Amino acid sequence: MASMSRRTVLAGAAGAGGLAVTAGAAACAQPDAASGPEARRRVYVVGHRGASGHRPEHTSASYELAARWGVDAVDVDLCATRDGALVARHEPEIGRTTDVATRPEFANRRSTRVIDDTSYDGWFTSDFTLAELTTLRAVERIPGTRPHNTVYDGRYPVLALDEVLDLLDRVSAELGRPVGILPEVKHSTYHRAIGLPVEPALVETLRRRGRDRPDSNVIIQSFEVANLRSLKGQVGCPLLQLVDSTGAAPADFVAAGDRRTFDDLVTPAGLREVATYATWIGPSKERVLAGTTPTTLVADARAVGLRTMPYTFRNENEFLPEPLRRPGPPGTPVPPPASTYGDAFGEYAALYGSGVEGVFSDNGDTAIASLVE
Repeated sequence: MASMSRRTVLAGAAGAGGLAVTAGAAACAQPDAASGPEARRRVYVVGHRGASGHRPEHTSASYELAARWGVDAVDVDLCATRDGALVARHEPEIGRTTDVATRPEFANRRSTRVIDDTSYDGWFTSDFTLAELTTLRAVERIPGTRPHNTVYDGRYPVLALDEVLDLLDRVSAELGRPVGILPEVKHSTYHRAIGLPVEPALVETLRRRGRDRPDSNVIIQSFEVANLRSLKGQVGCPLLQLVDSTGAAPADFVAAGDRRTFDDLVTPAGLREVATYATWIGPSKERVLAGTTPTTLVADARAVGLRTMPYTFRNENEFLPEPLRRPGPPGTPVPPPASTYGDAFGEYAALYGSGVEGVFSDNGDTAIASLVE
């Protein structure tokens, strides 16, 4: 099975009428530079927060669905609890992604916090113990765009990092292939400032589970820089430098009075610096594609030994370039509902033309199908 191509495995799964399952490559593997169909087959597909286009994000159902489709790994955002545990949540504020607002026993936990210069009103993971958080149930974060996901609201609990790793171990054993994980350290500067740094708990967990080695199917990611530099000396698994859109800056740069922005990280000099501690860059997709036209970023990164894994690819019209948006089937209102799918395959085709080695996708089924055209 491990020697079969993604194309071969998917064809077999489709013929059997089952879920697509691929022989996922190790997360730390370095894809060769290539173009055309061969490059497509080597693209490393990451289920962004699991299968978040189809289930509420960061739930057991989301992760397992993505794995059974055949993604190579899942993306897991990590925030700290009051007692120093790590939970899989997109942001420290959980009012939009859990049922906490409906729980009267937690009404007095509502507060306002400033995170990376932005004010948030709601409920925050750092005000709850792990035991309290696991009583909450996940809800769809963007119900206006993904109303079909709301049928699953309230079904799945908030997960601790160890629970996610247990799930991936189980599914990997069932599938006979490794399903990797890309843990993201969320808001490192913020968590450190409130006395709940994410990195020590992450390193301890990976070491305890033997997942801190180069062959552990783990890639640690962050939008900040100093924490990745520090992690370089603590773990053997690859690191991925996330790169936000134009105009934004890493929070640790801002806190230190460093005037550089993410734009500086993708200059030739910036990429050379990133390559001293990271194996991958994870830029916003607009940095790789100008509409549907590839930029030079992938080639620039490869020139200094970096691999590129852009985020985030989604099927809905609102996330696609204007030329790839679709009106919907006959009888669809104008404008069509936010849930209407556009030409996602067209965007993936443009992406592969850039030569990327990886991709973050909310719709892993589509990302995988696009590899076997």
